Amino acid sequence: MEGFINLLKPPGPTSHDAVQRIRRLLGVKRVGHGGTLDPLAAGVLPVALGRATRLLEYVQEGSKAYRAEVIFGLETVTQDMAGEVINERPLEELDARELEAALSRFTGVQEQVPPMFSAVRHQGQRLYDLARRGEEVPRQPRRVVIYRLELLKLWPRGPYPRALLDVVCSKGTYVRTLCHDLGTYLGCGAAVYFLLRYRTGPFTIDGAWTLEEIEAALQEGRHDFLLPPAAGVHHLPAVVVKPEAVRVVLRGALLASDGCRNVPPGLQRGDLVRLHGEEGVLLAVARCMGKRSVEGFKPEKVFP
Repeated sequence: MEGFINLLKPPGPTSHDAVQRIRRLLGVKRVGHGGTLDPLAAGVLPVALGRATRLLEYVQEGSKAYRAEVIFGLETVTQDMAGEVINERPLEELDARELEAALSRFTGVQEQVPPMFSAVRHQGQRLYDLARRGEEVPRQPRRVVIYRLELLKLWPRGPYPRALLDVVCSKGTYVRTLCHDLGTYLGCGAAVYFLLRYRTGPFTIDGAWTLEEIEAALQEGRHDFLLPPAAGVHHLPAVVVKPEAVRVVLRGALLASDGCRNVPPGLQRGDLVRLHGEEGVLLAVARCMGKRSVEGFKPEKVFP
């Protein structure tokens, strides 16, 4: 069994717990996921089975979209409501114009310091293990991109105003930290009250399955929750390979442009594409090659 499951993770279990549940339900050993969700967070968690796990890196490279409910006037040790409150600065009211101006400040390229309660490693140890022992270590900032940070709704009255934000961001962004830093900038503190991921890469929440729905489908002998491996790279431009050039791709050799049909316009050197046979089967993920223009495609991951 191979392919992707667009899993709707509920609040509570870890992403690892969800993967283990899929592994037990399907009896498949080779299972992985496309981007950790915090235990309290819910939403899209792409799960890859079998050979499709080789495509997870392309899923993880894609942008991610969230709805974040933020509470202002307090700070917690975990930057969400799972942790102990460590500071309180109650407000009478949060001004919408001031908040909008702050959101603009946090849009675009940002240098973000990973939180202590995260899976980032420090000298071989996970930061959350150190944090649980009461230790704090210096962390290097990481460059992330906030493509969109929009205020959808504001409950301005104190002592703890709340806001609903739409966040679209790059790989590696901690939305908890984004909201914490926003509260610090406003001078009142903030934490994530609830977090929903509604898209990661090509996977969206409207096509997601709960664990209970997957279990029910299996009991009925259905596997319609299982998507083909190509679903994990559906966001990449598609290039159709001519039948006589398929062997070139499956050998991992450079495929010249004249071995393709329907090459999308606007491709540049270094861009990733998905190579398909004329019948629609995924053959490989490849990178555009050439000096001034795209002259061919070099496979990175081949699916014979």
